[in-house]
Amino acid sequence: MPAQGVEKNTDSPLPLTMMTEPHLLIRLAEDDDDFILSLVPRFVDFTLPPWRRRHECIEGIRDDLLKHLEDQPANSYLFVAENADGERVGFIHLQRTEDFFTGRSNCHISDLAVVPQHERLGVGKALLAHAEAWAREHHCQLVTLAVFPGNEGARALYEASGYAPDLLRLAKAVR
Repeated sequence: MPAQGVEKNTDSPLPLTMMTEPHLLIRLAEDDDDFILSLVPRFVDFTLPPWRRRHECIEGIRDDLLKHLEDQPANSYLFVAENADGERVGFIHLQRTEDFFTGRSNCHISDLAVVPQHERLGVGKALLAHAEAWAREHHCQLVTLAVFPGNEGARALYEASGYAPDLLRLAKAVR
């Protein structure tokens, strides 16, 4: 189902499209629901903690993304990256949040995925740069994200881009 009216979230001073290296166009998602949802399995394509079930994670992420695509809540923005040939190669989902400790605005990267054939070609790095530019334009204090410990590729990208632990969430199964 197409993301109808995603362009309504246009209170950003950034242009709705942005050219980045390596020759990527990053634009607000529009009629990209099937593409975005097709990348959901990428979010669990590594070793998960023992209490997490792959199918439950996929279903939960898919349902959350679908809700954002259909309802277009305030402070939720989905962007799609296209290469020079117009091929969609990745997406990022940003949410403007309030910092628990300071009350200031933060930009949270809820989801970031790259098409497997385009990994390690600069797409993820360009999407991160877009998030950081968006955060600056929206006067955010921090860009935050969460990543599973087993997602070593994503963690390496984030750390190489200057991201560091802020809070560490621990879990223990009790059943």
